[in-house]
Order: sequence, then structure tokens, then C-alpha cells
Amino acid sequence: MTTPLVAVRDLEKTYDLGETQVHALRGVTLDVMPGEFVALTGPSGSGKSTFMHLLGCLDRPTSGDYLFDGRNVAHTDKRELARLRNASLGFVFQGFNLLARTTALENVELPLLYAGVGSVRDRHARAIEALRSVGLGDRLGHYPNQLSGGQQQRVAIARALVNNPKLLLADEPTGNLDTRTSIEVMGIFQRLNQEQGLTIVLVTHEHDIAQYGTRIVAFRDGRVRGDGLVDRRRTAATDLARLPQDATEAA
Repeated sequence: MTTPLVAVRDLEKTYDLGETQVHALRGVTLDVMPGEFVALTGPSGSGKSTFMHLLGCLDRPTSGDYLFDGRNVAHTDKRELARLRNASLGFVFQGFNLLARTTALENVELPLLYAGVGSVRDRHARAIEALRSVGLGDRLGHYPNQLSGGQQQRVAIARALVNNPKLLLADEPTGNLDTRTSIEVMGIFQRLNQEQGLTIVLVTHEHDIAQYGTRIVAFRDGRVRGDGLVDRRRTAATDLARLPQDATEAA
């Protein structure tokens, strides 16, 4: 039997706000298998973003277990969590988080530089390949203000991929994008999942975006309230073909 890439058991997260306690997660138990494309949905305050932060080792749970690739990292120290993030996790955020005075190529090289990976030539080669994989091989020297929103998100995806992560975490990656560009970004995720077998966990409040995944997990009040495979999975290539050319600006 295949070992889950992500296995959480009775995960709880409580924030102390003075005399008030906020229970963000209330005993979440969930597995994510290698090669899955899981969309986390739910209203604001449901716990989905908190859960994403715990999966990304950006925070630690109050109680419970989190096994990543068979290793319990729930209460690992900060240094080990940083190593895990650098070696095995890729992150894509709604706000792109690119350095404004740094080219697309340099932005993508940053994780390799921080991790001390390879020579300058090796880092260049890997960053170029990552940018080509998202269709930006001709934008290497462009700065963020010279790129559209969709292109900036592609740079962010390339940066998340450059370390060859086992798990890609995407937090509302289409939140700042128009319809056409959102579908194009989801097409990149679908290709990475289907062709490279990359495991993806995506947070979204948009039901149509969630349907590009293979499985939807619904959060409410800090608990998992629904978990099932997508019956009618949307395909980005099909949706783009149906979209009127003048409906939105292309990326």
C-alpha cells in the first residue's frame, strides 16, 4: 500500500488572544496520497488557511500529529522545519511575493541560493528550465513591473518548482487574476499534476477553481465537513477553448 505523502491525525490549532482562545482547527484527520490534486474549500474562518500553514511548516499545531512522507514533523524545531520547507515544499501565494528590483530569473533562483544548491551556472540552468516550464522562457530578464499579473504568478510558480518539491502548496493563487488568466494558471497546475505526478494542495473559496482538482475537502468551523473526489472535473484546455477571446485580457 502506498504511504500517504501527508497524514494528519487529530490536528488542533488554538490561538491565544489575551483572555480569548480561538480554535482554528478542531481535530482534523486527513491523508493526501502522492499524485493527488486536493482543493481545500470553505468560508472565511473555516480553518483551511490555518491548515495550509501547518502543512507548509509555517506554523506548528497545538496538538495532534503531522506526518510528511512518513516523518512526524508536528513538533519539529524551527531549523528542521526550515530544512523541510527548502527541500520538499513549494509555495504559491495570491500576492505573488516577488522581489520588485529582481528579474524573473533572479526571483526563481532565490530558493536555490538560500539552500546553497549548486554553482551559479547550475542555479541559472535550473531557474531557466523552471521558467520555460511555465511558458516564460522569453521573460528571463524582465522585472515584475514589466510583467502582467498572470506572468508574475507564473514566475512565482516557477520559483516554487525550482527545488523539485514533493508537495506544492497554493494559497488562493487565482485571487488576483482575471478569468482567462486564472484558467491558464490552473492549466499549469493540471499539467504539473498529470504529467509530472506533482502532489498539489490548493486553497480556494471559488468552487469552479476547486473543480480543476481531483478531490475537494470542505472545511467549516475548524473541522472537515466534506471530502470527496471531483465528479465532473474541469479541464483548463477545454475551458479556455470555450472562453470568448474578448471576454478578458490574456496573460
